[in-house]
Amino acid sequence: MWSSGRRVLQELLVQPAVRRFSRTPAQNTVIVERWWQVPLSKVGRPPRLYPRRHRVYKVVEDTKHNPVQKMELILTQTVPKLGGRGETVFVKKAIGRNKLLANGQAVYPSPENKAMFAEELRILREGKLEDRIQTRTGLQTVEYLKKCKLTINKMPSEDFQLNVEVVRRQLLKKLCLVAPAHAVKLPFESTTEEGDYWCDVTVNGINTVRIPMSLVPYEDQSAKYQRMKKAKRRQDAAEELCVDQDAAGDASLDSTVTQAREQTTSLSQDTIQLPSDEPKKE
Repeated sequence: MWSSGRRVLQELLVQPAVRRFSRTPAQNTVIVERWWQVPLSKVGRPPRLYPRRHRVYKVVEDTKHNPVQKMELILTQTVPKLGGRGETVFVKKAIGRNKLLANGQAVYPSPENKAMFAEELRILREGKLEDRIQTRTGLQTVEYLKKCKLTINKMPSEDFQLNVEVVRRQLLKKLCLVAPAHAVKLPFESTTEEGDYWCDVTVNGINTVRIPMSLVPYEDQSAKYQRMKKAKRRQDAAEELCVDQDAAGDASLDSTVTQAREQTTSLSQDTIQLPSDEPKKE
């Protein structure tokens, strides 16, 4: 009896431990304090702990519920949806260690690295034009402007003129683009004639994009005018539909009358051509 129980106990102890889903154990810190304070002891003597009372603890703080701190890195190249070269970003530690640092896309923000990228940024802003490199946001702005077209409504005022200031205001209003005066160029100084034109916009003094531009007659953009215009379009569509239905009805009526006439004509011809069965009178 004793040998069988001992064997079962040994088998239980020899069984391997259950493997966790993660190879690294969870490293969480819990701050606790004793529920019952330990009384002070005399000088040179250890404190007297009660075996039950002084083993009761209460949780003060559980660090696993604290917000996870992110890793600060400096990008060495442009990373989509994250940033460009020289920008400081804050990412999760797993992404920073396993992707950015492992692939050479970022470095730690040490004083040497900060000084190096600060010097690159200074050269980018103040250096020669051939030494400059377009930034990530600058490239995105260039691609955005290539797809844009600017339409300007001619104001009913007699003093209205299409010039650089008007184009800058329209770029800010319709394209949400802040363009300084020296970055916008027009093929004319000012004009009041309606038509199609173009304007050149320079991004960071490096890339120049030509945007097609049109000057159209003035149109009231108020909500009341738009409602009236929409109601008029509906009324015109309804009138066109009624006209089409009347034309279709007349056409069907004409076809019906034509078919009836053809049937009547065919019947009369059949009546004339039928031979008589009565004997001829002598």
